[in-house]
Amino acid sequence: MKRKIVVTLSGGMDSAVLLFKAAKLADEVHTISFDYGQRHKRELECVEKQLADIKNLYPDTVFHNKLLDTTFIREMAPVSSLTNDNIDTPNVNDMMGEAQPKSYVPFRNLMFLSMLCSYAEAVGAGEVWYGAAQADSLAGYWDGSEEFVDQLNTVTALNRENRITVVAPLIEMSKKDIVLDGVSLGVNFSNTYTCYSGEYPCDVESASSSLRLQGFVEAKLRDPLDYIQQDKLDAIYEKNGCKSIN
Repeated sequence: MKRKIVVTLSGGMDSAVLLFKAAKLADEVHTISFDYGQRHKRELECVEKQLADIKNLYPDTVFHNKLLDTTFIREMAPVSSLTNDNIDTPNVNDMMGEAQPKSYVPFRNLMFLSMLCSYAEAVGAGEVWYGAAQADSLAGYWDGSEEFVDQLNTVTALNRENRITVVAPLIEMSKKDIVLDGVSLGVNFSNTYTCYSGEYPCDVESASSSLRLQGFVEAKLRDPLDYIQQDKLDAIYEKNGCKSIN
């Protein structure tokens, strides 16, 4: 029986690693990307690049992709820095002591995962892979925690005919672990985007970029993306013995 996996594919580094991990195991991979009017819509430009990369690496695997228009979320919940351009993108210092960061979008992940489970049941896939990582829960995103995934699977277990399991392979992994795993899997991190500011070059001081860079530096690797504060970043790379990804 063919193994089918449905994967969230945002265009970011975590979901790219998730895609490559799934492709290594599945006969058929269905990826879903969401346009919810996010400030960092640039990430969606990376999706096609990542799909091209994975199709070249696994020519015998069947891939399907859907980009869903969920821009109603921007209208329904304009209380996040990701859905309201008048709210400043938080940096790491802004997030300290906060129960939830300004970039939290109310119940976004629950809405996304409900749609992913619906799609999985329709195409006969038993697994939905969710890209929540260790840093998400630590940063205050309750819907990126192990408890959230466990409770969601309690709900999906009520399905009387087609049980869908939500799997979060990265949820115990640090950014360093994700970077190293991605390199070993052949992920081209040049084709990923993380910065919640939506700008390029990226902003070192944005919380999302800061966490990404921490992972690269701890892995002793240089992030292939460019940053506004590149001179300062190059000095950090040199101090920590970071090398370019071959």
